[in-house]
Amino acid sequence: MIIRGARQVGKTWLMREFGRTQYKQYAYINFDNNERMEHLFSGNLDISRIVTALQIESGVSIDADNTLVIFDEVQEVPNALTSLKYFCENAPQYHVIAAGSLLGVALHPGASFPVGKVDFMDLYPLDFLEFMRALGEERLVDLLENMDWEMITGFKGKYIDLLKQYYYIGGMPEAVKTFAETLDYRMVRQVQQRLLMAYEQDFSKHAPHETVPRIRMLWDSIPSQLAKENRKFIYGLIRQGARAREYELAMAWLSDCGLVHKVSRISKPGMPLRAYQDFNSFKLFVVDVGLLSAMSGLDVKSLLEGNRIFEEFKGALTEQYVLQQLTAIKEIEPFYWSAETGSAELDFVIQSGMHVVPLEVKAEENLQAKSLKSYYNKYRPKYTVRSSMSNFRQEEWMVNFPLYAINQLPKWLEQRET
Repeated sequence: MIIRGARQVGKTWLMREFGRTQYKQYAYINFDNNERMEHLFSGNLDISRIVTALQIESGVSIDADNTLVIFDEVQEVPNALTSLKYFCENAPQYHVIAAGSLLGVALHPGASFPVGKVDFMDLYPLDFLEFMRALGEERLVDLLENMDWEMITGFKGKYIDLLKQYYYIGGMPEAVKTFAETLDYRMVRQVQQRLLMAYEQDFSKHAPHETVPRIRMLWDSIPSQLAKENRKFIYGLIRQGARAREYELAMAWLSDCGLVHKVSRISKPGMPLRAYQDFNSFKLFVVDVGLLSAMSGLDVKSLLEGNRIFEEFKGALTEQYVLQQLTAIKEIEPFYWSAETGSAELDFVIQSGMHVVPLEVKAEENLQAKSLKSYYNKYRPKYTVRSSMSNFRQEEWMVNFPLYAINQLPKWLEQRET
């Protein structure tokens, strides 16, 4: 198995915890700056030879029946990835789990990727429900998961306060852990700034040298892209006169690393949605709402108390939040829709079973839904959803889903069909 995910989303901890709780022992090998492993995997990929060396490296006697073998930062030694094919074909009795930050995994020339020989699991930052659990709010999570709307409405104030905290803290495990232990927003911001600096260093370390300046410029432009009323990505905001072809590799690199989420426009809500994807129009979000807050220099007082300067960016944070929750649900790939004339635009469109579901996102309790109504009148979908700070309620043509309960939307839609 290969666990994919951005740097610092908890891959190493998860592998070690899995080894500790589900196996008698685990053999942990970190490939970062490990010349011994580079040398080992540059030679013959005979599995018995490799296992002998791994035992020496980890100090663990590897018994196939009760040992989990962990390859961490596996992208640093591409032939270690290749070896997974030989583990699968020649020594399937061994349990091997690998992880990397995707930095360069797909870009190493000459490395053979073990297609069809590994299972993949994508790991994301904590979603809002996991965030609440980390802060000890299990009972509030249980209410949401049971969709007891009357009870949920009674605790609306608590949910909204926690949601505002999540906008600032986000779901990166170290940031959440720091807040849970200290309740100190300044320390959370220090963790986030450290993470952002580490990403910048990764650009220089792993990306093709000539692409690094463009990766940085594209990455740095995302907050201003999302601050616009129309959040469609515009290359001219990176620098005047910028063209798509100049930034294609930079965009692909950030996407491969799991640092950005690309949400493409669809020309019409047909099935499957991918068949109607407009590759020239898209919105770009980052991996975590808390990191977007940090990149934007948003101070905690503006977020928790609100002010006029913050009002404009609140919509961007809200969209980032909803996208992050939807992305963490494996079956969902969000798109967005806009009319050809530009007269209406919907924040997200998702596929649920045999239905295409439009989703409009509102940062506050603003109940206007002109674009959603325009879409409904044109396409008459079975389900039409607005997500806002307002309470759950079903109307004749639309359902209002509270922002703090958006994780439950797929389950709610599924229940309607059974």
